Amino acid sequence: MKYNHFKSVLVAVSFFQLIALTACTKKGQAEEITIEIQNKLNFSRNEVVSIQRNKLLSLLDKNDEKNIRVKLPETDKYLVTQWMDNNGDGKGDELLFQANVAANSTTKYVIMLDTVSVTIPKAKTYSRFVPERIDDYAWENNKVAFRAYGPVAQQLVEQGKEGGTLFSGIDLWLKKVDYSIIDSWYQKNVKSPGYYHIEHGEGYDPYHVGASRGTGGTGIWRNDSLQVSKNYVSYKTIATGPLRTVFELIYAPWSTYGLHEVKRISLDLDSNFSKFEITYQSDKKIPNYTVGITLHDKKGEVNINRQKGWFRHWEPMDSTFVGEGIVLSPQLIDTAFVHDSNATDQSNLLILTHPDNKITYYAGFAWTGSKQIRDVMDWDEMLNKQAKIIANPLQLIVK
Repeated sequence: MKYNHFKSVLVAVSFFQLIALTACTKKGQAEEITIEIQNKLNFSRNEVVSIQRNKLLSLLDKNDEKNIRVKLPETDKYLVTQWMDNNGDGKGDELLFQANVAANSTTKYVIMLDTVSVTIPKAKTYSRFVPERIDDYAWENNKVAFRAYGPVAQQLVEQGKEGGTLFSGIDLWLKKVDYSIIDSWYQKNVKSPGYYHIEHGEGYDPYHVGASRGTGGTGIWRNDSLQVSKNYVSYKTIATGPLRTVFELIYAPWSTYGLHEVKRISLDLDSNFSKFEITYQSDKKIPNYTVGITLHDKKGEVNINRQKGWFRHWEPMDSTFVGEGIVLSPQLIDTAFVHDSNATDQSNLLILTHPDNKITYYAGFAWTGSKQIRDVMDWDEMLNKQAKIIANPLQLIVK
């Protein structure tokens, strides 16, 4: 499926926007560049960071970008890196690597040239269009997995045929292994329909979306009801990993306001949260832009923390528990509340934001079956940290 309707130049693609970036490479020392990464929070952080190409020109002069390497000083082991081509011109716009910085401290890294290959570990990010399951789009990292549904699945429903799916909410796949499972689960599901809905030791998909928002689905709240889109109509894969996967989902105009919506979604290694960067235009002024989490059978617990900008649901899932959450800047929030409905799949935790033609939020989850968390207190702490990370990005200094 080709995508020709939307182009954008990503100015700052890092999962956590780097707010301090200066360069002072010394003359005659183009063989390597030193990076200092500062963490001003009181907990350690292991995050994907980015360096813009124009900060690496002294190394790239007459050298191929594929030979750029990153390591800790006084070591010989290179880190995994990834070039991001944000404008599709075939040239990397920013270099990604994963930084590990202790609480209230600074860590130095060295960027240099070398032709030695770096082994990609099994833990990585990944996303793709999935024609073997009609037209899902699925994405994952070493901790979580998600999927959205496409136009053919919608058409099957509208034509009254079997096998279709008409849901614009975001689905969750509960995985307990750090390696990629998307290809394997879909392949096995072709041979044995319903395979990934059954636990086989790697996790499974017991999560029901239906007409709900799943975790991170969007809408417009008007007259005590939620207007939502249908399935995405086209997609664009921008990067598949190993450190960050990025893609876009495009939606046909929806609601009584004629909303045109593009979702740029990214997921970094080791994060439980997908980043949603939404741009939208409408034929008429919209009253709000709403993000939601399904409440399923209303047996779960909700926590609305508007001051810190996080919202969560904690619910039983078979013999385990799942915590779902939305995190965003408190300045974007208008109000948040539980919409309790007797209609199937219409009960959601809703966060209404001020309309501004664009919004960024983070949607994610953690599952006790994966051993990433033990209880709801662990989940709340993870949400607290995510809110602090968004408000206090790592500071990067190129020397």
